[in-house]
Amino acid sequence: MSPIQLVVAAKASPFSYGVLAVASYINNVKKDSINIELRDVKNLEGASKSTASINYNGETYDTVNAIARLLTRLHPEAGLYDLKDPLTSTLIDQWLDFAEKELSTSDFKTLDASYKKLNKYLTLRSYLVGYQATVADFIVWGALRASPVFARIIKTKKETLGTYLVRWYEHVLSLDAVEYALTAVQKQDKASKSKTADQGKFEIGLTEAEMGKVCTRFPPEPSGYLHIGHAKAALLNQYFAETYKGKLILRFDDTNPSKEKTEFEESIKEDLALIGVDSSIVSHTSDYFDQMYELALKMIKEGKAYCDDTDQVTMREQRTARVPSKCHDLSVEENLRRFEEMSKGSEEGLKNCLRAKIDYASPNGTMRDPVIYRCNLTPHHYTGDKWKVYPTYDFACPIVDSIEGVTHALRTNEYRDRNVQYDWMINALGLRPVKIWDFSRINFVYTLLSKRKLTWFVEEGLVSGWDDPRFPTVRGIRRRGMTIEALKQYILMQGASQNTLMLEWDKLWALNKKVIDPIAPRHTAVLKEGAVICQIHDAPVEVKEVPIHKKNLALGNKKTHYGPKIYLDQEDAKSLEEGEEITLMDWGNVFVRKVTKNEKGEATSIELELHLEGDFKKTKKKFTWLAANEDAVDVLLLDYDYLITKKKVEEGDEVKNLVTPVSEFKSAAIADGNIKQLKKGDIIQFERKGYYILDALASGSEPAHFICIPDGKAASMASKATN
Repeated sequence: MSPIQLVVAAKASPFSYGVLAVASYINNVKKDSINIELRDVKNLEGASKSTASINYNGETYDTVNAIARLLTRLHPEAGLYDLKDPLTSTLIDQWLDFAEKELSTSDFKTLDASYKKLNKYLTLRSYLVGYQATVADFIVWGALRASPVFARIIKTKKETLGTYLVRWYEHVLSLDAVEYALTAVQKQDKASKSKTADQGKFEIGLTEAEMGKVCTRFPPEPSGYLHIGHAKAALLNQYFAETYKGKLILRFDDTNPSKEKTEFEESIKEDLALIGVDSSIVSHTSDYFDQMYELALKMIKEGKAYCDDTDQVTMREQRTARVPSKCHDLSVEENLRRFEEMSKGSEEGLKNCLRAKIDYASPNGTMRDPVIYRCNLTPHHYTGDKWKVYPTYDFACPIVDSIEGVTHALRTNEYRDRNVQYDWMINALGLRPVKIWDFSRINFVYTLLSKRKLTWFVEEGLVSGWDDPRFPTVRGIRRRGMTIEALKQYILMQGASQNTLMLEWDKLWALNKKVIDPIAPRHTAVLKEGAVICQIHDAPVEVKEVPIHKKNLALGNKKTHYGPKIYLDQEDAKSLEEGEEITLMDWGNVFVRKVTKNEKGEATSIELELHLEGDFKKTKKKFTWLAANEDAVDVLLLDYDYLITKKKVEEGDEVKNLVTPVSEFKSAAIADGNIKQLKKGDIIQFERKGYYILDALASGSEPAHFICIPDGKAASMASKATN
């Protein structure tokens, strides 16, 4: 089947969010099934009220529901509409009609009744029909998103909409297909007009970009692991390659054998796969060593480069003072001779480097005769000991970009001063020009993104490795509980802005919470230190099946043990007063009959009495608890602080002076036995304690390790270190 052409009016009001989400979902299942064209108009030509349209087999489909039904009928593999199940398809049709008739009005009373109907219906449901998203969820969500009334309420008084409607709406909002629908119209979306400080945009209008001919590249050096800054660069390069139906090249900039390893290349590929970046086209700068060597000889012969044996300190002083090197005017013959010695790695050659002869007096320091070749006797992990001289990044990058057909070089604006140097290299060598676009580097508070400084932490043994949960590497934040879905959403939110910002971590982790909350099973844990065993009079010993997530019944059930002895956290136990009534969550109410405390005011024993007929709505204290029996298991809860104590590291700061004295915190706890079914990497919520990811399974005498996942709230994001 050839791709279907869907045309959407980008300035339409209401906008066809639902249709875009459905089309995006289908394209995610089967790539390029639907060509989506956004036209910069309010209505499509020839149809005064049409905001979206498909011409198929001579017929025009120009209403939201007609388009939705057509797309899902033509692509049953997407699973959005089950034609084989009459009951399911009837329910979906009813919800599509509901969106069209009851959510398209601007009458508040009518809409309020519709919102109440939705909230009630969603009380025990995660989706409108069945156990996964269907076309009904996308179309109803799209109608709500396009409603000015709903937009106002969700922004100012969302609690009036009802817990279940808001929960469902925000869950649908986190789906990839919906994310596409939002970003595709970022410029037109009213919400994007009030962008927060850490959001950017993509409408940068790549200069001289032709559809189908754009080629971008992501050129990491294989000398470390991918961090969140690299992830932004990779995702942006892929975004523009896909937007213009071009290609992305993953190029390993392997010009420094002293630092580079095959191990790092493999890890970078794996991490790119995790964030959904295609690395099917891979190259290495070392693939072009022969061509670059010939180009270096060409520059020498044309008087555009010279060999220099000035020591490094003197060279730095001369460049700062804009003073020419004593070797600046060596003859071509002498430069060729010295470069030959460099190529051999001889004693004389090792004293020299090759510099481009540009302008030592330039106000731009990058133009003051930069080094373009230097010696290195370390065997290369690919080319072995064939080479003794290697090009610098500044020389290699523009050459390989040009040779490989890169049309647009996107890179962080820390390279902006080097752009003129980049162009000079291409012009001096007579190569095909490449357009440069620079965007802001991603920076976070209390965070180091310098590979050299991160390596120092690893080598000093201050972290467990490159995947340490305190590291800003993709592996590190994944181990901390960051989902790839949230990471991609956040980075794409930054856009291609050139504004340099120092970002907080709170919004990234808050976005992550939105992703995990609807699907994280609920469990119980009690801290071992100070845990109090409470006696409950007349409590029977029994096991019940209860939902593992009350708002997402599709996740199934868990076994909860009840009995006359339970554990309570010390903080909860010592707050109890004799005679008061409290609620034990997922059980019922109890009366506090006796509280025994030590001289420190800590509770040592508690006596309770069941009062299951009591009203939990009238109690102020609602505590988690755990049956004190053989089902309970030991676990270790881990939490982390930032690695450094300073929000923003300044030039000249010694990192060793900024290291947080204690940045790992361990708490022994007792958890319900259901956690024995979990796998490494599973994300759960220990109720009233937060979200956790299982980092290590129990082994021998070592309990399972759970890492606390930040939720984006101020308390969880504040530095724990005392300055």
